[in-house]
Amino acid sequence: MHVFVCAGCGTELTAPVSQVALPVHAHHGSWQELLPALMEPATYAVDPRPTGPPWRPWSDVGADAAARQGIYAPVPAVSFGARNRIVIAPGDSRCMTLLLEQCDGHCWGVDGRAGPNLACEGCGRAVATRIDDCGRWQTVWLEPDAVLRRPSVLPPAPPPDWDDLAHAEHRVPPVDPDGSWNRRWETAVGVALAHLVAVTEDRPVVLPSSLVTDLLGHAVGRYLPTGPDARTVGLAGPGIGTPRPRPDVLLVPRHPVTGTPWRPPADDADVVPLDNGVWAFLAHPDETSPLPASGLLPDGVLRDDYPLPPRPWRPLTPDDYAFEYTLVRLPAIRTPRLRRYHDGHRP
Repeated sequence: MHVFVCAGCGTELTAPVSQVALPVHAHHGSWQELLPALMEPATYAVDPRPTGPPWRPWSDVGADAAARQGIYAPVPAVSFGARNRIVIAPGDSRCMTLLLEQCDGHCWGVDGRAGPNLACEGCGRAVATRIDDCGRWQTVWLEPDAVLRRPSVLPPAPPPDWDDLAHAEHRVPPVDPDGSWNRRWETAVGVALAHLVAVTEDRPVVLPSSLVTDLLGHAVGRYLPTGPDARTVGLAGPGIGTPRPRPDVLLVPRHPVTGTPWRPPADDADVVPLDNGVWAFLAHPDETSPLPASGLLPDGVLRDDYPLPPRPWRPLTPDDYAFEYTLVRLPAIRTPRLRRYHDGHRP
């Protein structure tokens, strides 16, 4: 585990934290909704891409400079902010105070639009940005040039193994108690579909006859065409192996610590990485399906589950912004076929 300290005076700015993969939903929230903390307590993640201000219009940046920033297709604005910002849960921050003149926001909190808004209590140096406005995950982003990482006296927890993803605590249910789709699912599916479009080059796909089709079929239909010469897609990963015959494309989990996708041994199949919590639910679902069953109960049979499980009131719809955000950051988007897809796609 590590503690981050002020690079100016050495004041400890965080509780002991251990590194995990950056959540795929880190930059995708939900408009006009109060969201919880992005990170689990005692964890941190690093975003290797430029994030935050300053922003420059695509027309001023150009394709070559944008590609150096990790953007491969036109977007309204390109970030020229710092790389390798460190994100923690707000509850793990220490010895920082708000810079009130930097606390702009949309309505219910601060959104970091003006840059760092937290200063070290020891020396007054701007060191981090607190974000907690509506529609944004609650976070504290440490500036990489303002902090230093130091070893903690606490021993690190053992990292999860691939096989640990089968445990119930890793599963993220797709439906919230109020019947709405879980925000993490909506984002994760949007991100995964961008990878699927890139891997298949906008060709039809066939999903397996399973919970994957039940939950993702509507979403896939929004982004990919139907027709002949479809590529087959299957769910694969630790504990379930690879389907036989092997599909053309495998839906696999991202490791929760390293962020690397699972791959079958000695197999170079095309893979589409899924959020590990979403994948874990698809691979090892609860006994109760999140979708209503068709038909009626037999005569004389009464339900004995109470309260009734939450049921969604509409099909799962991916986060369009997460889809677009991911797609323009995949180098494959520069191919003529995918560029035409991007320029003409309107979900």
